[in-house]
Amino acid sequence: MGLSDSLAHKFCLLDDTCRRICTNIITLTTMFLDVQQYIQYHCHCHEVGFNADEAHNIVKECIDGVLGGEDYNQNNINQWTANIVEQSLTHVVKLGKAYKYIVTCAVVQRSAYGFHTASLCFWDTTSDGTCTVRWENRTMNCIVNVFTIAIVL
Repeated sequence: MGLSDSLAHKFCLLDDTCRRICTNIITLTTMFLDVQQYIQYHCHCHEVGFNADEAHNIVKECIDGVLGGEDYNQNNINQWTANIVEQSLTHVVKLGKAYKYIVTCAVVQRSAYGFHTASLCFWDTTSDGTCTVRWENRTMNCIVNVFTIAIVL
């Protein structure tokens, strides 16, 4: 094999490698665009801003559905709190907004000492948000917090 044949062979290998790299880049770009389109179609990513009133109503309905008509019972607390956070999270996610969600729930027996809680967040107030729902009956208090952090693409 002469020098020119050897160079031609190297260029062919280089050309083939470049072709494979370009094909991979095109495939990855197409996949990225498909994912972006999926997110925009299914997540309504153009909607910015957390609607605390909407979340409040959803969470209140979940609490009413789980605790409504119940009296405090220590044996049921784990199941009640799990049901409240799972239902609340499921329903706020169905709103289809591009957020990461955190839902917390505390249920305590009602007492003369009351029930106090606080939270503090450092975030972008134009897109992230929080909602706190206070619920009570004659035997128990419930506090649910929903925190939303916008997903920026």
